[in-house]
Amino acid sequence: MTNSEIVDLLELTGRLMELHNHDAFRTRAFQTAAFNLDKSTADLSQLSADDLVKLPGVGKAVANKIREIVDTGHLTELDDLLAQTPSGVLDMFRIKGLGVKKIRTLWHELGIDNLRDLQLAGENGQIATIKGFGQNTQEKILAALEFLQEQKGKVRMDKAAMIANLLHDELAQYFDRVEISGQVRRKAQEVDRVQLLLQTSDPISAMLTLAGRPNLVQHEVESSPFVWRGQLEGFDVRVELLLVPAEQMDRELFIQTAAEPHLQQVGAGGASLLQAAYTSTDVSEPAIYQRAGLPYIVPEMREDDFAFRWASRHRNDELVTWDDLQGTLHNHSTWSDGKQSVADMAAYCRQLGLTYFGIADHSKTATYANGLDIERVQQQQVEIDQLNAGYGSDFRIFKGIESDILGDGSLDYDEATLATFDYVVASVHQTLTMSLDKAMTRLLRAIENPYTTILGHPTGRLILAREGYPIDHRAIIDACAEHNVIIELNASPYRLDMDWRWIDYAMEQGVMISINPDAHDLVGLLDMHYGVAIARKGGLTKSMTFNALTLNQMDSYFRQRRARIDKK
Repeated sequence: MTNSEIVDLLELTGRLMELHNHDAFRTRAFQTAAFNLDKSTADLSQLSADDLVKLPGVGKAVANKIREIVDTGHLTELDDLLAQTPSGVLDMFRIKGLGVKKIRTLWHELGIDNLRDLQLAGENGQIATIKGFGQNTQEKILAALEFLQEQKGKVRMDKAAMIANLLHDELAQYFDRVEISGQVRRKAQEVDRVQLLLQTSDPISAMLTLAGRPNLVQHEVESSPFVWRGQLEGFDVRVELLLVPAEQMDRELFIQTAAEPHLQQVGAGGASLLQAAYTSTDVSEPAIYQRAGLPYIVPEMREDDFAFRWASRHRNDELVTWDDLQGTLHNHSTWSDGKQSVADMAAYCRQLGLTYFGIADHSKTATYANGLDIERVQQQQVEIDQLNAGYGSDFRIFKGIESDILGDGSLDYDEATLATFDYVVASVHQTLTMSLDKAMTRLLRAIENPYTTILGHPTGRLILAREGYPIDHRAIIDACAEHNVIIELNASPYRLDMDWRWIDYAMEQGVMISINPDAHDLVGLLDMHYGVAIARKGGLTKSMTFNALTLNQMDSYFRQRRARIDKK
């Protein structure tokens, strides 16, 4: 049992206890424990009940429940609660903005116990008539239901990669060659089909081998003699396993990786890429592009014709890579809602070969994330100075902050405090439901603030969970160009925000992109791998990647920016 699995079970128990009106004190005990343990770096599975009660927010009763989870793999009390709760009511927890009390009201007052009935109740106006709901809440619920329906059967790129790698490692025991292809190889940010190619000269035996794998659930009607279709047990996303002879593996890997609009591109020879793939005697990927009379395109960019327009101005070796990253600038520590100290985060950055670490903990308005008031800002900066004094000239911690963009577009510190930071990441975290005009007014004012260095996760979206607020990307990029503001590509697979489709326009306007992990623990720093993948999909070059600047270049950038502010 991992910490996150334990916390998820405690959190769900607390929610269901509240849903069923259980004792408020015991309910809060579970909720408080889940909230506090989510930040813990201790290995909960290795702690005794006596050790668990020493952790913040954990009482004796909850400590025993954690041991039950670890020792048995489940929680009897949660099992009983789940047995009393229709699965459709559990689905309602996925609707953003719909809390436990409202779900209980919908269930008990309208008898709604599934998403279909919830949608019908919204469409006929019933929800708006309930006390405490109203027309606005009804519209939000309907919009959330529509969004969930559109995302059904999809997973984020990190989970898709995990599933693909699990399948690869298992199936490589039975097949001479196994290749991950399709959307996963193309680094799609949302995946509705995890696809692998299995080399075999005997499809019948291959199908029998797959049938013998207990974690593979076949959809027989959708399958064919050469394609196994189904799911990996425990995951909703579709799995597709293609059975391919050895001599066709390279050709199929190319064809299955590229999206259809990319394959239909016609080159100088008058043939499409797809035609070239089938007629080329050399089926290596570079040879296929050459036969079509088109420049070679890296797998991440094989979406449509954009890659060829990009290739007319750039070379593939200009694309940013993990090795190009010199540091990281949007990270959190135990000063706000992170799990590790500034010192530990910085030390891990050094292990990764990075030369600078930027701390950007939450600002004072973010009380839910233990945001820093002015006094704590000063205390943190003293700590950073002390840590920097112990480093040589090859590493440094930069003092940053993730300052909330308030409703009127202002940042939530006075100028004197903002001036103490090396840089400021300005982000929207609250009041996310906005019209286009409201969102643009808010963001543009923040961009115009001379202390805004980086615009954080520009749309506030959460992949497969929450649509971003509407923005005019072109106007935002133009404003960042005018005010010398960097745009963040938030590398967390939960966000991947900015959208990769706007990277090229940003580069054209001279706006640099910072690949920021928004890391709250050591492992989170590795999310920059996802950021690099999406950056490459959008054509981001090393020269336009902000955190590809060296330590000295970054230090000079911050100093020059400060000098320009001081002159105003």
